[in-house]
Amino acid sequence: MVTIRCKDVVFPSIQAIFFDKDGTLADSASFLRELAQRRSRLIDAQIPGVQEPMLMAFGVEGDRLDPSGLMALGTRYDNEIAAAAYVAETGRGWIESLTLVQASFREADQTLPRKADHTPPFAGMEPLLQRLQQSGVTLGVLSADSPALVDDFLKRYDLEEYMAIALGSTEQLRKPQAEFYHSACEHLGVDPAATLVVGDSQSDILMAKYGGAAGCIGVTWGGASPFQLASATVCIDHGDQIDVLAT
Repeated sequence: MVTIRCKDVVFPSIQAIFFDKDGTLADSASFLRELAQRRSRLIDAQIPGVQEPMLMAFGVEGDRLDPSGLMALGTRYDNEIAAAAYVAETGRGWIESLTLVQASFREADQTLPRKADHTPPFAGMEPLLQRLQQSGVTLGVLSADSPALVDDFLKRYDLEEYMAIALGSTEQLRKPQAEFYHSACEHLGVDPAATLVVGDSQSDILMAKYGGAAGCIGVTWGGASPFQLASATVCIDHGDQIDVLAT
């Protein structure tokens, strides 16, 4: 166990720290914005008039991706359901709408390069992970992204060695469910009350709360504002602000 300090907040007896991926470990805003634009264009080509409202629903405004929006926080399933609702609003049946959206999402995937190649770790992330691991704390990744894309990111940037567990979300088990968090804790054999969450969104804060974690460290380097993270236990703007006091 270690004692972690962030600014003036001290977390004693911490066994494990779980990191979010997109917006926390990975600089993914540009890729996610482009993906949202391609998805909405493909759907608009079949259902004219839905692109702009769909982009707003995804959290895309011009060249900006809202870090608290659907594209940044939602699972693929969440985004499919939201997009299908816009299609269904035009009078199409639900199964038809969902099928059209899923086909458009698959086509968008095929037109973009490998996500991991274009979502590198933020500067300072690997030294932070190395420092925490060397202190004796166990590390993991809990993401709204798919399990395959979480694994691909870690492999692409040689971060697997730091992570004792890496979970992506599925339709059945996903952020911010308590069950998702508890499954990670059970895998590691740690008490949720002896864990921390590091993330850039309300989803991470809620997951920490639902899961019974010791707290959530909100981070702003992915674009979230301190106001958006006001309910986090503490908010930081640089990885160096996570200090290990004792082991």
